[in-house]
Amino acid sequence: MRASLLAHGAGAALLAGAPQLWPQVLGALALNHAVLTCGMHPRSAMLGRNLTRLPAGHGACVALTFDDGPDPEVTPQVLDLLDAHGAKASFFVLGSRAERHPALLREMLGRGHGVENHTHDHPFGFACMGPVAQWREVRRAQEAIAAACGQAPRYFRAPMGLRNPLLDPALAAEQLSLVSWTRRGLDTRPGPPEQVLARLTGGLAAGDILLMHDGSTVRGRGARSTGRRPPVLDVLPGLLHRISALGLTAIALPPPGDA
Repeated sequence: MRASLLAHGAGAALLAGAPQLWPQVLGALALNHAVLTCGMHPRSAMLGRNLTRLPAGHGACVALTFDDGPDPEVTPQVLDLLDAHGAKASFFVLGSRAERHPALLREMLGRGHGVENHTHDHPFGFACMGPVAQWREVRRAQEAIAAACGQAPRYFRAPMGLRNPLLDPALAAEQLSLVSWTRRGLDTRPGPPEQVLARLTGGLAAGDILLMHDGSTVRGRGARSTGRRPPVLDVLPGLLHRISALGLTAIALPPPGDA
């Protein structure tokens, strides 16, 4: 971000002294914006540290993560499935839902899972917000989650995984580390559970961070949809069996100091 600001400042100064160079300056600034746009990709580390895989030293493990909950109907079933297979996970919850369902967050922690920050209201334009608006979303969720379960999150995942160069100061202020994923099931899209499972297990290997959803932020889609069974409930048993068959262990995200 500092380099981008310097580039714009240098371009303005150069044009002031040599306006005939405007094609070159415009081209350089266009390249700068293209680089920033690529850096917004969910799995990119161009704009700062971004955890896409478990760090070395965690052996034959994969990290399970669930977004957009808690959901009072779906999340308890997910917790029971995890317990039945001796698996752990990290839940990236919304602050607004943490306020409505604090007991579910306490149950997550009580069963040995992680509870993390996924903004307060899941604004779909989060990556287009300014720094103050982003910080408010992050901070409100951090306060709501801590009040609900007595433990502040250590990790943050942006809505749809999209970030912009202004996010890092908000995360630093709240002592949060950014997480995306290695592979995701795309279980918020229409399609059979078999496709979701194939996306998650194709090439599955130690160190992968897997993304599913135990809540939905879009009416008629996601973990609880009108007229259809939540995909995660059909996918998770097969996924846990596959993880076990590969000799892997499903864990929650380790503390940031270990990551």
